[in-house]
Amino acid sequence: MKSLTSIKHHGAVNGVTGSCHELIIDDNNSVLIDCGLFQGAETSGTGADFERMQIEFPIDRVRALLVTHCHIDHVGRIPYLFAAGFDGPIFCTKPTAILLSKVLEDAIEVGFTRDKALIKRVIKKISSNVIGVDYKKWIDLSKYLKLDTSHLKVRFSSAGHILGSAYIQCEVQQEKERQRIVFSGDLGAPYTPLLPSPKPPYSADVLVIESTYGDRLHEKRRNRHCELKRVVEKCVADNGVVLIPAFSIGRTQELLYEFEHIIHQEKNKKTGQSSWANIEIIVDSPLAADFTETYRQLKKYWDKEARRRKASGRHPLSFAQLTTIGTHSEHMQTVAYLRKYQRPCIVIAASGMCAGGRILNYLKALIEDKRTDILFVGYQAFGTPGRIIQDYGPRGGYVVLDRDRYNIKAGVHTISGYSAHADQHGLVNFVKGMRRKPQEIRIVHGDLGAKGVLGTELSKVCPDAKIFIPKN
Repeated sequence: MKSLTSIKHHGAVNGVTGSCHELIIDDNNSVLIDCGLFQGAETSGTGADFERMQIEFPIDRVRALLVTHCHIDHVGRIPYLFAAGFDGPIFCTKPTAILLSKVLEDAIEVGFTRDKALIKRVIKKISSNVIGVDYKKWIDLSKYLKLDTSHLKVRFSSAGHILGSAYIQCEVQQEKERQRIVFSGDLGAPYTPLLPSPKPPYSADVLVIESTYGDRLHEKRRNRHCELKRVVEKCVADNGVVLIPAFSIGRTQELLYEFEHIIHQEKNKKTGQSSWANIEIIVDSPLAADFTETYRQLKKYWDKEARRRKASGRHPLSFAQLTTIGTHSEHMQTVAYLRKYQRPCIVIAASGMCAGGRILNYLKALIEDKRTDILFVGYQAFGTPGRIIQDYGPRGGYVVLDRDRYNIKAGVHTISGYSAHADQHGLVNFVKGMRRKPQEIRIVHGDLGAKGVLGTELSKVCPDAKIFIPKN
């Protein structure tokens, strides 16, 4: 079959960040799928990274932006896209449309300016271009494109990664020929807390799929739940602080959901006093608190289990032992207090890869204390402080934070099962579940090793497909 389109990858090729893919229909028409920020040592083909965020590719033919979900590595460069001259529509799911402005406002304030009036104008402009759509509904984009003979329609389907996340099906029709291209975005793991599991599409001619965990398997949900409980109990046995770097949207809410369930189970035990009775759980992020409230408001998008718990009178994202830190002064007071008076508590703070945010102040204050434990529950990109702590902490190494060197004396733990990304099994099953398999599979959004291993596994499922790993 002759291809009706071509694809250029402007990010998530040399790693897992900076997701940005261009679906080209002809010389005058294309759409972008995501426009994300690079993190750590990862860059685009021309070297754009977390410090050089300008759009380095031509956008003259880009007519629309399709957003899979609102994590910063998928949407963080949208303001720079507008600065480069883009003024087209932004399509995303309705929950993502609600969350997007909050994410971008924070990104602009951290990376661009603290001028509130300017931020407000930028967000207002971007928000006016956002069109929230329903899941599983085909949207005709032809009227936004300057097409003579082709037609384009798209559909968003639940990806189970974070609230509002989607994989996107793009269908291009030219006379009697039709081609369907699927962009996976970030696929969630089965049985992710709060969210329904992703269901694969019926068919795809071309599939662009992420590979974050393409070379490994996660623990089963029951196992990871027990492991989380075991690690926290071990960590607080010496009255230490457990630091959990977590992104404000998605991971934080999943952890709160799990902690509420552990506390609920412990409270219902008949024997003795629970060790969890005195563990305070601190969420130190105004953005995370804002997202958590939005998660509560959008409970109609929760899975059946979460809705049952809510109906029974429980509050999966709000409970007595939860404390939220708001202002910067409260944050600094909390850091100083925990540094002086170590006590059994869990602190969840952004960023998830320790590349910025309030987690840095906790690390600087507590990483050299042996009573502290750092628990990683998500992927750490190459070159980020999180990856360095994860790799060198168990060896007694050091990490540089804000240009100062800190010896890693804290305990370092990793529970991969809490990743919001599908593992190798989930990724392969996504493809295996398609009734009509793709003829071409492009593997992006992963380290080189993970891409290669996933490619080998997918070739067993689709022996006739062209497996392609794009390179800059």
